[in-house]
Amino acid sequence: MAEVEKTLVLTGASRGIGHATVKRFSAAGWRVITVSRQAFSEDCPWEGGAESHVQIDLADRAGLPNAIQNLRRRLASGRLDALVNNAGISPKGADGQRLGSLDTDIDTWQTVFDVNFFAPLLLARGMVEELRTAKGSVVNVTSIAGSRVHPFAGAAYATAKAALAALTREMAHDFGPLGIRVNAIAPGEIDTAILSPGTEEIVEREIPLRRLGRPEEVAATIYFLCSPPSSYVNGAEIHINGGQHV
Repeated sequence: MAEVEKTLVLTGASRGIGHATVKRFSAAGWRVITVSRQAFSEDCPWEGGAESHVQIDLADRAGLPNAIQNLRRRLASGRLDALVNNAGISPKGADGQRLGSLDTDIDTWQTVFDVNFFAPLLLARGMVEELRTAKGSVVNVTSIAGSRVHPFAGAAYATAKAALAALTREMAHDFGPLGIRVNAIAPGEIDTAILSPGTEEIVEREIPLRRLGRPEEVAATIYFLCSPPSSYVNGAEIHINGGQHV
């Protein structure tokens, strides 16, 4: 019997960790469906990506049900082996400064939570039957900022990621009886295009390994959590930060 092709739905695939994750799963023979609010970028480094891209504005909570139905229609086999909620936004001030709890307007709080917290929940709930059929995995991408005040990540981003970590535990409890595992990864300072000026000081002062993480290291952990070797890992949040959290 031919092996069934596995399918990954990945949000936030347009750069950094998302790019590396597409490459890691594609190399293993998975079909990858990418999701973002932008049309597929020709700068993305994988063939056939435009045909497997779904344009969804994750901040549009009212429009998500219809968008999810469109996404489900892409799953012709009726199964989804993995959902990776990687998309996230962290707005800055007019001069690029960190937005704290005193100076972040309520509309910004709402938008950040819609993308960073509610979208992962709604996507998983909307495709729960496909995940159940495949005995699939959900991986939520949280952040080191969810457990400590970060000099660059704003208050709305940090609290949304903390909430997503708690949601991961709740989902692991609720989805587990359906055969669906739910885990999280919490990256620290990863070498991507969105690093803020001054990150090199954090590396020297706070990270025992004295280097940035590489996107492919994060992607490898995501792949592990979606693969048989992690078949009894459920409700975990794995720190990928070179020891920055210790």
